Amino acid sequence: MTPQTVWKFIFGGLLTAFVLFLVWYFSAIVWYILVAAVLAVMGRPLVRRIERFHLRRWRIPRSLAALLTLVVIWVVAIVCGMLFIPLVFDKLNELVRLDFAAVMESIEAPVVRLQHYLSNFFALPQESFSLSESIISALGEWINLESINKFFSSIVGLTLSVAIAFFSISFITFFFLKEDGLFYAMVTGLFPERYSENITRALDSVTYLLSRYFRGILTESLLLMIAVSVVMTAFGMHASDAAFIGLVMGVMNVVPYAGPLIGASLSLFVGLVSPIEGMTVGQTALVIVCSLLGLKSLDDFVLQPTLYSERVKAHPLEIFLVILIAGSAAGILGMLLAIPAYTVLRVFAKEFFSQFSLVRKLTEKI
Repeated sequence: MTPQTVWKFIFGGLLTAFVLFLVWYFSAIVWYILVAAVLAVMGRPLVRRIERFHLRRWRIPRSLAALLTLVVIWVVAIVCGMLFIPLVFDKLNELVRLDFAAVMESIEAPVVRLQHYLSNFFALPQESFSLSESIISALGEWINLESINKFFSSIVGLTLSVAIAFFSISFITFFFLKEDGLFYAMVTGLFPERYSENITRALDSVTYLLSRYFRGILTESLLLMIAVSVVMTAFGMHASDAAFIGLVMGVMNVVPYAGPLIGASLSLFVGLVSPIEGMTVGQTALVIVCSLLGLKSLDDFVLQPTLYSERVKAHPLEIFLVILIAGSAAGILGMLLAIPAYTVLRVFAKEFFSQFSLVRKLTEKI
């Protein structure tokens, strides 16, 4: 290895470290750009459809088509918010007035049996340990008027950040939609010109695979939300509660594996707060658990890996291991970003490191 090669590696490593530092330091702006790029990918087909519309000799210009598409995107987002945000605030209002003692009284028998089992298993004196009192105390500390007030105060503080993000993402998305190659030019500008063809080819593959993935996961989450809401309503749950549980499961379904478990926990809590009319809290919890298990077990452990693998052209076991590694390294956020990030890495590895047999094996389907 020549000194020139050594210095080249050192310079490349320092340059990479500097770029990563800038990405970390300006992470908020990077997120705006990435979100805008995703919205542009999703909205590009609509832009092309609008562009094809013409009235005699007059055709809709690209800028107007981009603006109309952006308006459609935000109208859909606002309508979804108007439909579901009232459900969330309604549940928060119920939590403020919740009588935890009455809830625990309704499930006293199973709690007593669980306490007896725990006392025998851990050899705890019965008089020194009360599971009911422990649960009531924990819930009372976690959900009380003060915590709810803090939550609403944080919403006020968050409003300015959301407004800035909304304006920034809208502005960037508009120009990504208006100028097809703008995002490509921004990315290729970070690399030497001799790699521009490789970068363009990689971006084409990434755009295609991620658009398939995002369309698939959004469709799946929407169908799950509808299915859960319908099943809960069929068992006699109030429509607002059923819609809230469906919303929670649909949103959390975006996070592979762990998301539905968190959604199920929140759904059970809704069942404790608002049991199905004519059923006890225990019966309501049983209905929720059985329904969610029936709807999600096959989806989580069979359909999701297959769906993800087909969408991003990777082996199901490969996807499963990537999600586990990302979850161990970065928790829920890591699991959420695991598949898109892994897809990008595979595509760029194929373009620049195809000389390695492992890379060729992992990217042979792309």
